[in-house]
Amino acid sequence: MNSVFRAKIIEICDKKIESKGDNVGVSFYAFFKNKNDNPALLMEMATWWIQTHKLDHFVKASTIKAMIQSNV
Repeated sequence: MNSVFRAKIIEICDKKIESKGDNVGVSFYAFFKNKNDNPALLMEMATWWIQTHKLDHFVKASTIKAMIQSNV
């Protein structure tokens, strides 16, 4: 996952946490526009989320942020 996309994930998680609190959950779709304009990146994120880390559909934004920051 490239550094620009990692920064975008952290930014979105921060915004969600700020607006809805520490327990807010996100799915990997939260990091994409409603229009699928980058299917390769969407599949990369889906693979990271589902196959690599076996995460549930919704995970706390703070957990995803920490995983991205630790380069997991």
